[in-house]
Amino acid sequence: MSVSLATRRALATLLAAGTLVGAAALPAAADDHRRDHRGRHSALVIGDVQYDSPNRGERSNRALNREWVEIKNTGRAGINLRGYTLTDQQGNRYRFPDFRLDGRSSVKVHTGSGRDTRHDLYQDRNRQVWNDRDTATLRDNRGNVIDTESWGRRGHQHRG
Repeated sequence: MSVSLATRRALATLLAAGTLVGAAALPAAADDHRRDHRGRHSALVIGDVQYDSPNRGERSNRALNREWVEIKNTGRAGINLRGYTLTDQQGNRYRFPDFRLDGRSSVKVHTGSGRDTRHDLYQDRNRQVWNDRDTATLRDNRGNVIDTESWGRRGHQHRG
């Protein structure tokens, strides 16, 4: 089912208001147990994903770097991604270094090795991570889910 961006934003606003009212009635410590639940609205989203490169069996660094996940900052303000993580269904995890993603920009997180730049980060792995049926999950530095992107039999399914 396709939902318009305006509808998604209205729903997010309504849910955020309900969360604020509910949080006021709970002890502060209860909020720390929200791991693996959708985090508050964020300007960060998972953009394009290039998985299962054409030369899947090839372990060259060039082949590994043809596999990547794009993280987009749709907001105006820059965000420091230090401590954020990007994981797959098998438990492979990439922890972001001290990296500032400028507003209205993106960064590709490549599987192989390379020199980190403003537009490309590298996991320094020697095996491919993203399968033809997988889920990429972006979490903030507290473990809250920011966005997920799944693909496989039914094509891409974005939850964010």
